[in-house]
Amino acid sequence: MAGPLAHIRVLDMTRVLAGPWTGQNLSDLGAEVIKIERPGKGDDSRAFAPPYIRDAQGRETAESAYFCCANRGKKSVTVDISKPEGAQLVRALAAHADVLLENYKFGDLDRYGLGYDELQVINPRLVYCSITGFGQTGPDREKPGYDFMIQGMGGIMSVTGERGQGPQRVGIPIADIMTGMYASIAVCAALAHRAESGRGQHLDLALLDCQVAALAYQAMNYLATGVAPTRAGNVHPNIVPYQPFRTADGDVIVACGNDNLFRKFCEVAGCQHLAQDERFASNADRVRNRDAIEPLIEAVTRRRTTREWVAALEAAGVPCGPINSLKEVFEEPQVRARGMLQELPHQSAGKLPQVVSPMKFSATPLAFHSAPPTLGQHTEQVLRELLGRSEADIAALRAAGIV
Repeated sequence: MAGPLAHIRVLDMTRVLAGPWTGQNLSDLGAEVIKIERPGKGDDSRAFAPPYIRDAQGRETAESAYFCCANRGKKSVTVDISKPEGAQLVRALAAHADVLLENYKFGDLDRYGLGYDELQVINPRLVYCSITGFGQTGPDREKPGYDFMIQGMGGIMSVTGERGQGPQRVGIPIADIMTGMYASIAVCAALAHRAESGRGQHLDLALLDCQVAALAYQAMNYLATGVAPTRAGNVHPNIVPYQPFRTADGDVIVACGNDNLFRKFCEVAGCQHLAQDERFASNADRVRNRDAIEPLIEAVTRRRTTREWVAALEAAGVPCGPINSLKEVFEEPQVRARGMLQELPHQSAGKLPQVVSPMKFSATPLAFHSAPPTLGQHTEQVLRELLGRSEADIAALRAAGIV
């Protein structure tokens, strides 16, 4: 059975991560996603290597691992939009599309007649999603935006890192990924609106906006008090204990989200006196007396191994877990049972491991058929099947360097 967006066609003119992440989400949901790339070079992230993916014989291919994290299930079509004939091909494709994704700098696509104002005349039903660093309005709208700088500007680095140490970026490009997720939601919402109104619209997604929005309770902690939160390492600013503690052979994360769970932890750990201590009776008390309770808990957790703690706490219903390496992540029985890692057919690698979508649907289950495309893999197919171009037409376009 097809995914919930199997009736949707997406023209993906994005590069690197935030935009491609959006396109991959839509592809996972069943949409046909046609990725427009530059002839010869393609998406910038194809060059973000090493590492490269390897074929069945262990030989490196030309495909970067980075590119392969965000372009699953798409069709790659190479078009030089700087040439009038190339821009016209994209306009023709946009006439057949439901969604267009782009992450060019503000106003760039207008130069080629590929901006929203031009394309909505050709296709009034088109949902046109622009993803930029700073959006379509404001004093910084013409500036380029990259995840690292947005993490800095957007405040997340001010609350990430160890106490008393310098700022730290998140270990994944969180601003890009969150923007891709917000953009995916926006596209689906715009498609729902189009189903009622019959018209598309222009969506304006900015990395900085999305990073600020994702500050969540850290932003509200500041807005409620006027006091900016500081870096606190692995501890939670509003819940105690909700952090890792040292064990006899590593670490265990203990996540007591309420007082009842804290009492259960103390019963399992044999330290009921902590739950009875008036300094630690409620979560608010424990937050105020964090410096006092943390070493007392760690003195207890050091007595058993991580595995022993996880078994004992899970049996009592106390949320806990180890800190896994990536190797251990993909060996987790639950990760395997949920089918999060699958091998998909790839033109040059044969089969390629992919971390697939976590979205599960009862009526329209997702199916993953193909790995990220090689550069230009589907150019002839799309031009022939969607635009009705003949073999001779395509050969002429290729000879002229347009595709």
